[in-house]
Amino acid sequence: MSDKKTFYITTPIYYPSGKLQLGNTYTTVLADATARYHRLLDEDVFFLTGTDEHGEKIQKKANEAGTSEIEYLDKMIKDIKDLWSLMGISYDKFIRTTDEGHEKAVQKIFQQLLDQGDIYKGQYEGWYSVSDEEYFTESQLAEVYRDENGKMIGGKAPSGHEVEKIQEESYFFKMSKYADWLVDYYKSHPDFVQPHARMNEMLQNFILPGLEDLAVTRTSSNWGVPVPGDERHVIYVWIDALANYITALGYDSADDSLLKKFWPANVQLVGKEIVRFHIIYWPIMLHALGLELPKEIIGHGWLVMKDGKMSKSKGNVIYPEDLTARYGLDAVRYYLLRSMPFGNDGVFSPEDFVSRVNFDLANDLGNLLNRTVAMINKYEDGVIPAFTTGKTDFDEDLDLVVEKQITEYNQHLSSVHTADALEAVWGVVRRANKYIDETEPWVLAKKSGEDEDAKAALQSVLAHLAGALRAVAAMLQPVMTDAPRQMFAQLGLDYPEKGVSLVGLAIDQVPAGTKVVAKGEPIFPRLDVEEEVAYIASLVSKDTKGKGRAVKEAAKQGAKEQEVSEEIQHKDLIEYDDFDKVEILAAKITAAEFVEKSKKLIKFTLDDGSDKPRQILSGIRQWYPEPEVLLGKTVAIVANMAPRKMAGELSEGMILSAEKNGIVTVSVLPEVIEPGSGIE
Repeated sequence: MSDKKTFYITTPIYYPSGKLQLGNTYTTVLADATARYHRLLDEDVFFLTGTDEHGEKIQKKANEAGTSEIEYLDKMIKDIKDLWSLMGISYDKFIRTTDEGHEKAVQKIFQQLLDQGDIYKGQYEGWYSVSDEEYFTESQLAEVYRDENGKMIGGKAPSGHEVEKIQEESYFFKMSKYADWLVDYYKSHPDFVQPHARMNEMLQNFILPGLEDLAVTRTSSNWGVPVPGDERHVIYVWIDALANYITALGYDSADDSLLKKFWPANVQLVGKEIVRFHIIYWPIMLHALGLELPKEIIGHGWLVMKDGKMSKSKGNVIYPEDLTARYGLDAVRYYLLRSMPFGNDGVFSPEDFVSRVNFDLANDLGNLLNRTVAMINKYEDGVIPAFTTGKTDFDEDLDLVVEKQITEYNQHLSSVHTADALEAVWGVVRRANKYIDETEPWVLAKKSGEDEDAKAALQSVLAHLAGALRAVAAMLQPVMTDAPRQMFAQLGLDYPEKGVSLVGLAIDQVPAGTKVVAKGEPIFPRLDVEEEVAYIASLVSKDTKGKGRAVKEAAKQGAKEQEVSEEIQHKDLIEYDDFDKVEILAAKITAAEFVEKSKKLIKFTLDDGSDKPRQILSGIRQWYPEPEVLLGKTVAIVANMAPRKMAGELSEGMILSAEKNGIVTVSVLPEVIEPGSGIE
């Protein structure tokens, strides 16, 4: 029996009704980086992904394609597996809900819940989205359509998909029976859901108002797992799909050794659009089955375009195959994991992608590697000197920075904060580049022929740079599949088949006498900004069908937008004296928390340069579900607004922010601006 620590991570299982785009890919790349990290800590890792293959939408897609459901699915799953191979996804198992073992286990789960009284038969009448495979109440819809008499005749789900009225016999899961237990579990396990705002949202919107029982079967579609003994019903997709996380480990099968070894899961990753199913229905289902709950469920944000969420209906989709073919896998994986803030949405733009490649990869990292290899060749005949320290005034500081950043890297990556972990890695890269400028190896080289101290200092500098680069390469392994190996090769270091262990990583681990390559090649060539921005922008326009739908949708909104435009044009202009009445100051955010009595408000405490802290309420909770990301940021505030009370709290001003296409971003000022500075 292995004494290794185990680590089990899952992605949601993907619905194969269409081609996966860059936003879908993010979740799996995030899970892969996390799995790779824990393997490099010498842990026993099980990484699960797969596909959710039942439901009415799949049946319709197969009919439209003129094939059977399984023939349609086999082709789609091949495409998904090919994509995961292209993206370097190192999963241990790919589960399909059409797998025989899974279907049998789902039937056993359903029967157990039925036998113990957690499932009952009833009648369902309400609104259903085929695209989402989800039921909605009227209050949960993003938009409601009514006839001239005010009667509801349809609507749109939060996803934007149309809903339809259905009435059918159904089996229901008694979710209401477990509502109090779930609230207590949340309270006793505050880190169960990350970010915390996702849990608060579910409490306020679904649990505290009264958790409704969940319809768990359909009769209008026969593409699914039949209910044992009542085959007219098929088990609704969410009970079927959620069970995959345990059936993949052999739950209720002849061999459940993997379940005993790896359950409960350490981390379950889901997009925020399916958080409700994973932090309400899934915990209740597990509890009813007598199983432990996952240790942590992370509901991450979306990778969105400037005009909103990536969507084929909007025609604003980017596919990972296109980016990878042109820029390489490492650049794409790095961008996804560096640009997505934990818990919040990330905004993809061609300019940002090209900037990340040029500045982070080509300039910062690439130049550090190229300069170091070139100097070792020029000054030490290509041989890395033995590591010593204290030979220059800057050695000790570099040593401390590398040690500190390695610690921060481990803290962040162990909590799946990849953007912060990569910032820690770049802390080493930036410090090492600065170290070159501080120590001036070219000056030390001129003196080294006659000055032994200068020679010792030069050797120390080169050994430090090689050691820092080795540490950087090691830390990049979970994110990049090729660059760490290339960096080791240019430094003349052997790269183990299973990668370089992250256990005990330090700056002084380059063997003395290692010979670097004679001439290092850039591993990240610099991109032509104008050309590559234009190329990436052209990829978005390839989805002409989506563009057409977007144009039609825009036409529907034309009259409304015209009205708004005319309204704006008729707004009164103001004189300078009017504007001069507004006092805008710089203020630093020192605390941020949700207002308990409000679903929209965040309460900020700010340092505005005065002796007294200022409190401002802002209705931006939707865009900042984890407001801690704004701590320490300097923002612009309107300081001379009359104080007013909202939700029982006093607000003393307004934080300025920008809004476009429904996305609100707080206007963050440069750090050099001191709190209390006037803004004109």
